[in-house]
Amino acid sequence: MVCKVQYYEKPVLNNPVLIEGLPGIGFVANITALQLIKELNAKLFAQIQSSYFQDLALTTGNGKTYFPTNQFYYAKGKDGKRDIIILYGNTQALTTIGQYELCGKILEISEDLGCKYILTVGGLRTKEKITNPDLYCTASDKETLQEALDLGAKIMKGHIFGVAGLLVGLCKLHKINGLCLLAETTGLYPDPVATRRVLKVINEMLNLKINLENLSKATEETREILKSFGIVSHSAVEKKGREADFRWFI
Repeated sequence: MVCKVQYYEKPVLNNPVLIEGLPGIGFVANITALQLIKELNAKLFAQIQSSYFQDLALTTGNGKTYFPTNQFYYAKGKDGKRDIIILYGNTQALTTIGQYELCGKILEISEDLGCKYILTVGGLRTKEKITNPDLYCTASDKETLQEALDLGAKIMKGHIFGVAGLLVGLCKLHKINGLCLLAETTGLYPDPVATRRVLKVINEMLNLKINLENLSKATEETREILKSFGIVSHSAVEKKGREADFRWFI
């Protein structure tokens, strides 16, 4: 097994846009995806499991077992609005080859559903806590980039590691419009402030009405899920010791 896809449904979608929400710096993408799923009442239709994901499982008090996975949800647009695909998960691949395999499978699924626009999100690490974080962007083409700049984003200069950067780079090869939005954040813990900055622009871009004020539930749920997989901890010593484990983060 490299990347195995399990379908629960194969929806017929109208000009869908895919929004990526895998773990990264500040867990901005995770919280964004979870909030979108809840607010849009999105429906799970597929999931990816990969031999490049973490080699662990989580068991709970009720006897259920949970594995590292990436899930696909869809929400139908109302009044002629385009449909939305949400990619949500608790891990990225752990190796460079694994990331390429994962992104290739994401693109394959997206293209099969008629997706011509992929939006990735994440956090941009800063040393100090910021009350009003700036938003940075990069894109597969000038027109898509300008769309984000017109909404107040700044051009990103530097490296974007992981799925958020790789997907946008591969979009151009697949003739898909790709855009990456990164909000400033201090880093390792779920950041609702940075998430709010990203969601505000997503609302404007896609003409949505996602609630920007009640992010606390999605933030805490993200924290608990990641804590259960040993990704976040309360100890500053543990935090420092685990810096190397975030190599697949954005």
